[in-house]
Amino acid sequence: MNKGILTKREKEVFELLIKNLTTKEIAIELNISEKTVRNHISNVMQKLGVKGRSSAVVELLKLNELSL
Repeated sequence: MNKGILTKREKEVFELLIKNLTTKEIAIELNISEKTVRNHISNVMQKLGVKGRSSAVVELLKLNELSL
């Protein structure tokens, strides 16, 4: 099973997050609500067992789920 741990949408959210977009800007870019953006971020943090967006980004980089 070499499928990534992120859904397509979670990956999109985090790719925008590492470009320093705010929750509001991500919501506008992806045409979803800010609450949905926060839910995606929370889901990823839960999957990774980390607290905080920056910790999630670090883990995703380590796992090659994201690249800078």
